[in-house]
Amino acid sequence: MRHAVRLAVLASVLALLLPAPVGAQGGQREPAETTSGPASRVVALAIHGEINPVMAEYVDEGIAEANGSGASLILIEIDTPGGLDTSMRDIIQHIITSKAPVVVYVTPAGARAASAGFFILLSADVAAMAPGTHTGAASPLLAVGGMPVTVDDTLKKKILNDATAYLRSYAGRRGRNVELAETAITDAKAFTEREALDGRLIDLVADSRQQLLARLDGRTIARFDGRSTRLALARPDVVEVGMSARQRFLVRIVQPDMFFILLLVGIGGLYAEFTHPGLIAPGVIGAVSLVLALFAMHVLPINLTGLLLIVLAIALFILEANYTSHGVLGAGGVAAMVIGALMLVRSPITGAGVSLGVALGTTLPFAVITIALMRLVLRSRAWTPQTGAEGLVHEVGEVREPIGDAAPGQVFVHGELWRAASPRAIPRGVRVRVVRVEGLTLYVEPV
Repeated sequence: MRHAVRLAVLASVLALLLPAPVGAQGGQREPAETTSGPASRVVALAIHGEINPVMAEYVDEGIAEANGSGASLILIEIDTPGGLDTSMRDIIQHIITSKAPVVVYVTPAGARAASAGFFILLSADVAAMAPGTHTGAASPLLAVGGMPVTVDDTLKKKILNDATAYLRSYAGRRGRNVELAETAITDAKAFTEREALDGRLIDLVADSRQQLLARLDGRTIARFDGRSTRLALARPDVVEVGMSARQRFLVRIVQPDMFFILLLVGIGGLYAEFTHPGLIAPGVIGAVSLVLALFAMHVLPINLTGLLLIVLAIALFILEANYTSHGVLGAGGVAAMVIGALMLVRSPITGAGVSLGVALGTTLPFAVITIALMRLVLRSRAWTPQTGAEGLVHEVGEVREPIGDAAPGQVFVHGELWRAASPRAIPRGVRVRVVRVEGLTLYVEPV
């Protein structure tokens, strides 16, 4: 009996210590918790405006950051008229070698991916466009100041063959219609979003970013290296990656128009400081502007001929101030500077360069200021000092004590008596003119 009681107590203790089976508490089984999969990280970049080295740096860093953080997708929204060939190739190289799939999306409505933008669009794993957008017009141009120039047939063929071969090298592996794509280069043909989709230049048309990501969810795409990847974008976590403050500042400086303005402001400021020492402000502004212009010169493809023409123009402005040419030297300087500005930045893809309006609007004031400053310097050399003893030169006074051949006398000039000497005798009361001043002695001659 005592043994049975011990067993009953032990069983009761074990029942209290052991956990209740799942669903036994409360006499009802609770439903199992269901959770969806983790959110897919989507890194969004934006190419808005001309494609230049700073823009390429921004895109390259964004792609590298996305790959380093394990992003599921990189989305590049683009609206560009084109840009520099070297920057375009840099961006395409990073798109092709990216670990994460890259989608290039022409948006919003009214946007374009022209010229270099067309090359970038076709390099993506997925090429998409919004309604009301267009792409193409990718014929390479040799241009001066944004205006195309005529080249001989051999050079033209060389440029076209290089561009089409580059496009074929990656567009075919992306499954694009290479033959149709080449017409954008050889014939400068452009395509609406519907024409591009029907012609197999792009993969899809989407009204918005949300619709684009929704349509890409579950889609299997072929990567550049031949691998297949299935996109899982049921819960996309879009992370916007914008330009840094430094890049936003530099992207303005490397615009050809701004570079030309900074160059002239820098030269003009230093010129004003050297010709009029002590002004300080022109020297400081000129030095800062010139350093910024030198940075842009390092980034932009500068044409040495254009730079030499600008230097020649400055020399002609200075000569105009020194010699009487009836405006011939000044006009030649204006012509040399405008032509130099238009030739200053080379851009074989889009012809991006200093615009004619900026070239004229900046050159004319610069010419006037340079010539005016130099003439002031030259005139100042002939000015008579207005203070001190030197200010008495050419002044007229009266002899108060006779001046002998070898004995000095006294003259009354500017309300003061001065010791005076002359190579010949001058009697009292004669009006004399001061010829020069040596120490406290005035050398005079009769009026």
